[in-house]
Amino acid sequence: MHLTLHADYSLRVLLYLANTPERQVTTQEISQAYGISKHHLVRVVKSLGTGGFVAILPGRTGGIRLAKEPDQIRVSDVVRATEPGFRLVECFDGHSNTCPIVPVCLLQGVLGGALQAFFHVLDRYTLADLIVPGGQAEFTSHLFSIEMISRE
Repeated sequence: MHLTLHADYSLRVLLYLANTPERQVTTQEISQAYGISKHHLVRVVKSLGTGGFVAILPGRTGGIRLAKEPDQIRVSDVVRATEPGFRLVECFDGHSNTCPIVPVCLLQGVLGGALQAFFHVLDRYTLADLIVPGGQAEFTSHLFSIEMISRE
């Protein structure tokens, strides 16, 4: 199983925001901290806003911040909202499935169970569970260190 960059970046944005709760941040700031294209990040932030995970504050002095407390944002909800689909194999899509062995194949059930187990684990965690207590300063200073090394 592989998450798209969109889902990966979505989780990274939320972690960044959870580690900077005292202020709103810009997509430019997050782009520089993670070395992610700002244009790609804007699409990620838009989908997080649509999903109700971030509040987008427009304008020159705008930015983004979490729309909910970290303990109210389940990791599974973010992944479900930011992944385009979980068609692990062709037979998961009833509309476009052309696999000739579907009537006698048990693979769909096995993979479906694995996918359910994946989400069952993610359902147990919120964004708050992914934050090191008191680690905000360390998180941002670590990102700053990485940014400085990459510029050298």
